[in-house]
Amino acid sequence: MGVKDFAESAQGFTKSPLGIIALFIVLVYGFASIVVGFGNSLGDNSRPLIWFLFIFPFVVFFGFLWLVAKHHSKLYGPSDFANEENFLKANLASAVSLAAATAKYATNDESGTINAESDLESIVNKLISKPPKTLHKSKKKKILWVDDKPDNNIYERNAFEAQGIEITLATSTEEALDLVNKYRNQYGVIISDMNRKEGSSEGYVLLDKLRESKNNTPFVIYAGANSQRYKQQAKDRGALEATNNASELFSAVMSALNA
Repeated sequence: MGVKDFAESAQGFTKSPLGIIALFIVLVYGFASIVVGFGNSLGDNSRPLIWFLFIFPFVVFFGFLWLVAKHHSKLYGPSDFANEENFLKANLASAVSLAAATAKYATNDESGTINAESDLESIVNKLISKPPKTLHKSKKKKILWVDDKPDNNIYERNAFEAQGIEITLATSTEEALDLVNKYRNQYGVIISDMNRKEGSSEGYVLLDKLRESKNNTPFVIYAGANSQRYKQQAKDRGALEATNNASELFSAVMSALNA
């Protein structure tokens, strides 16, 4: 490959984080190959290079697995969403995550067992027929999520991350307030559970302290109850929404971020 062809290929790689990683790997091995070309003059000093060439692929492989498992939503570049197909893929990823979250809390009621498969179909149809608006560059794309058991909300967080939204986790009221004070006005929405080890109404404690400090960031309570009385009580105290339904949570938060 000529220099011109390589330059054109490199320009394509720089359009996404994965491409940059690939370009970095190519350059590392390119420099390594140049050094190996002078192997006769390296003598015993070539041994570290040989070990490097042997170990480096394993480091890259396991690093890639970690990125895919923990930060998959950050591996996409703007060009990945240049067409409708990719946009629908992102919405489908959100829909699947929301359906998984809904199925996680499936219970029996008077009409029988909640059907997770029908929930998936309903959520997918809703997102495809009326997909969330792409967030404007000026919009705040960060969510502060307060929950002392963050592993309970993995699917829900995946749904937001599929839309390119960054989530910061806090496990206590004190930690949440510290983050809000440290990164003032950076969070577009704050999501909180209700019952934490600090108290059974800790969601309201956090909400009250935020409002007392004149912080009006949209606040959504994501907890066990979902009655109209519970929702109204939360709204009377200054919350945007209170729900235990993943789809309602997603709709409320996306609407707030787009407001």
